Amino acid sequence: MVLVSVLVVDGDIAALASARAVLSAAGYAVDEALSGRRGLQRVIANPPDLVITEILMPDGDGIELITAVKREHPGMPIIAVTDRAFLGGLNLLDLAGRLGADAMLDKPLEAERLLSTVARLAGLDGRSG
Repeated sequence: MVLVSVLVVDGDIAALASARAVLSAAGYAVDEALSGRRGLQRVIANPPDLVITEILMPDGDGIELITAVKREHPGMPIIAVTDRAFLGGLNLLDLAGRLGADAMLDKPLEAERLLSTVARLAGLDGRSG
């Protein structure tokens, strides 16, 4: 099995730990960052196969991260997540999709949906044993 690397970017330590536990148990190599700025530094230093980012974070939000990652690595799959779909009248998940996120998920993340989305974007969902 080819090890797929996933970078999880979220300002919530508990959400990071939960995503890491689910993804690691499924066999993914997981790195993490607590802000969009740190996430971008990780992508530049060691590009992962896939990025999962919260949209609303301090110190560089997910919208900025999505835009920067897609500019530097257009083919890198990105999953945008949030527990607050709307900010004022702005649909944050819709905006993330228009800026290049390949999938959008509501938090709290449901393990099976997260794993199926990661597998699909990593090209693993159609793989035979």
